[in-house]
Amino acid sequence: MTIVGNSALAAAMPYDASKLYGKNVLNFLELIMDKEGKLKLNMADDLVKGCCVTHGGEVVNEKVKNWAV
Repeated sequence: MTIVGNSALAAAMPYDASKLYGKNVLNFLELIMDKEGKLKLNMADDLVKGCCVTHGGEVVNEKVKNWAV
């Protein structure tokens, strides 16, 4: 049996993890910002709503709301 693979997998993983994390952050920022770079929160989007803790002076995150009571 011959196993073929990357012998330096541990050295390559941080690069890939950093690249994936960076791409996720970029995608999220594109979701919550308009073309001019201004914040636009679409509270109908589950991802945006789940990430927000407060909006308009109120606690909007259900988990935080239940914990704070």
